[in-house]
Amino acid sequence: MIRPPHLLLALPLLMACSGSGPYHDPVPEHDSFTIASQRLGETRTINVWMPKEYADAGVRLPVLYMPDGGIVQEDFPHVANTLAELIAGKRIRPIMLVGIANTDRQRDLTGPTASEEDRKAAPTGGGSENFRSFIAEELFPEVDRRYRTTGERGLIGESLAGLFTVETFLIHPEMFDFHIAFDPSLWWNDQRLLDAEANLLAAFPAVPRKLWFAGSGTEGMLPLTDRLAQGLKDHAPATVTWTYVPMPKEEHGTIFRAAKVQAIEWAVGK
Repeated sequence: MIRPPHLLLALPLLMACSGSGPYHDPVPEHDSFTIASQRLGETRTINVWMPKEYADAGVRLPVLYMPDGGIVQEDFPHVANTLAELIAGKRIRPIMLVGIANTDRQRDLTGPTASEEDRKAAPTGGGSENFRSFIAEELFPEVDRRYRTTGERGLIGESLAGLFTVETFLIHPEMFDFHIAFDPSLWWNDQRLLDAEANLLAAFPAVPRKLWFAGSGTEGMLPLTDRLAQGLKDHAPATVTWTYVPMPKEEHGTIFRAAKVQAIEWAVGK
């Protein structure tokens, strides 16, 4: 069995957020609002970027949802700027970005774990199902109330947010039409999400769903994304369209920015 990263490696991967680091991304014009979440028992900040096409009163847009969606040391600015460039170049169709700023990232983006190492690295972990309920029951209705949306939704994330994306794809495929995961932390809970992959795919609803994912050369990551790909090859129903991009020359901290253009072009399309 492929072992998950050692605790000393797991901790920085748990803490990593691609917006952190030596980047100075310009913050695009955007909306921000808060939700007093009953599900989470706290107030959450939501950031929304819209392309210029939204200025046409008749336009409705699909929505790309993103954990790690804060402005400071999170991914909202660079992903919004990338969407703007791709839309302006007519490489993708217009789409809206909704970023969910973090409060307790480890809690929200991981499911329960039986691993003592996981619990040491992320003592507040295990709340992904509650976070999904917040998105489905509170955030979706609020976004649809405030903005002109089409009902088509996507989910994008890296590291723990990538784990959350893959977990959502497999466990709650009804929530999102397309999914993008960079270096998902599939080692969480001794890889039990991968252990369950075949059974989850066997129960998949007969609806079109898309998944794009990539794995970096950081120790322990590629074997896990390879395993996810093999499970999809063996068990994905015909209604699932998926692409796997191994990127052994990239590291955990670089893969999001290195692969985001090809991922978004594939998932969003024209």
